Amino acid sequence: MNQEHLNANRQMWDARASFHPETEMYDNSAFLQGKSSLMPIELEALGDVSGKRLLHLQCHFGQDTLSWARLGAEATGLDFSGTAIATARSMNERLGLNARFIQANVLELQPELEGQFDIVFTSYGVLIWLNNLAPWAEAVARYLRPGGVFCIVEFHPTLMILDFENNRIGYPYFNDGNPIIEVVKGSYAQPDAPFTHTEYTWQHSLSETLTALLDQGLQLEAFREYPYSPYNCFANMEPAGNGMYRCTGIEAIPHVFMLKMRKK
Repeated sequence: MNQEHLNANRQMWDARASFHPETEMYDNSAFLQGKSSLMPIELEALGDVSGKRLLHLQCHFGQDTLSWARLGAEATGLDFSGTAIATARSMNERLGLNARFIQANVLELQPELEGQFDIVFTSYGVLIWLNNLAPWAEAVARYLRPGGVFCIVEFHPTLMILDFENNRIGYPYFNDGNPIIEVVKGSYAQPDAPFTHTEYTWQHSLSETLTALLDQGLQLEAFREYPYSPYNCFANMEPAGNGMYRCTGIEAIPHVFMLKMRKK
């Protein structure tokens, strides 16, 4: 990823982190009072995390990292947004938890991340911000201890080819190395937020994601696809029951996948 793309995306995420904690979607007041931000998919996939060292990549302003800490994990969150990390650290102190937060680019190995982790976790809208999954998978493997588990819960690449506003295919499925450049108004958490920004994203097929991790020696343990999303974060979504959502008129396609792998 060139520096222009990185800087533009970081600037956008700094802006989002400045107001996301106040949005209805993140419901931060309820979170600070004890509500967990974690969804059933990742809770079922990872089970009991008590006493385990957990690294959360691309953690935004830290709600999920802190939720894992509440469940007993020795949690570390990593994100490239300084604004997000500052908020996460403040929330950690306010809640009296022992989570650790590091501002860093996930595509670069970080010397301040000492040792290895029992669990490396990442979720929901993370892969499209990475132009190349090889160094990402290398970082996952580097920080995972032998026998440790990597878990990603992510929006399905089939879903991500859609132009949600017009209910049609609008983006490629495969990554050709070139960024998708869009001028975005507001945010998925607050569409009417008063800012406009240019963002750079990349599509990644399931095979690209899986191959990058297999090339690092990780072994496939579980793979699931789901016809719904835990988040109402795209245009033209409707309730699907049990607090889940699906795209109106195209509900038959997979919305989310869960991939769980283990280091030899």
